[in-house]
Amino acid sequence: MATQQRTIDFLLEQATSAGGATAKPMFGEYGVYVDRKIVGLVCDDQLFVKPTLSGRAHAEPVSDAPPYPGAKPQMLIATDRWDDAEWLGELLRVTAAELPTPKTRKPKRGK
Repeated sequence: MATQQRTIDFLLEQATSAGGATAKPMFGEYGVYVDRKIVGLVCDDQLFVKPTLSGRAHAEPVSDAPPYPGAKPQMLIATDRWDDAEWLGELLRVTAAELPTPKTRKPKRGK
């Protein structure tokens, strides 16, 4: 079951306090980004957030689960917790703050 567009729309609406949260299609599901950093995935209408110390402290109690078979476990954020927009935005913001800045890709030669 693929993630529905209305799930992504609701998540992004709720996460506005994170400052610039976006979602991009990835492999039939979605990556969630804050400040150009991928902070989580939405797979089968479920939000998985990368585990960081600050994010875990903010999200407790939280369980871990892999977003897809063979993936490393991430924090599975229960759908009913999405209703608290301030809480969700803060979770994504503190998670992004602990993640490294993505490296700038160099253009390929000859293109």
